[in-house]
Amino acid sequence: MGQAPAGAAGQPAQSPLFGLVPMVLIVVVFYFILIRPQQKQAKKQAELLKTIKSGDRVNTASGIIGVVVSVKDNTVTLRSGDSKLEVSKVSITAIIDTDTPAAS
Repeated sequence: MGQAPAGAAGQPAQSPLFGLVPMVLIVVVFYFILIRPQQKQAKKQAELLKTIKSGDRVNTASGIIGVVVSVKDNTVTLRSGDSKLEVSKVSITAIIDTDTPAAS
């Protein structure tokens, strides 16, 4: 009559915090593996975009390499070969070091 439910006899009661610990660990791992590196990359890209000036040799996300002619708020005018292009500022991925000789 007064029997305990099956599985409850002899087992200590689990704390509700015991189930929360794995979730906290997963959030911490996601932060250090995914979120933090993305924030660092975004900060690095923002600094790169602030330093662009006329005369810089740049590479765009689409693979165009050109020399900056002028810089506006959201766009950059590039000269690449015989063409003049106006591209979005955020499409610039790198400023190419002008000290290294260009491959012919």
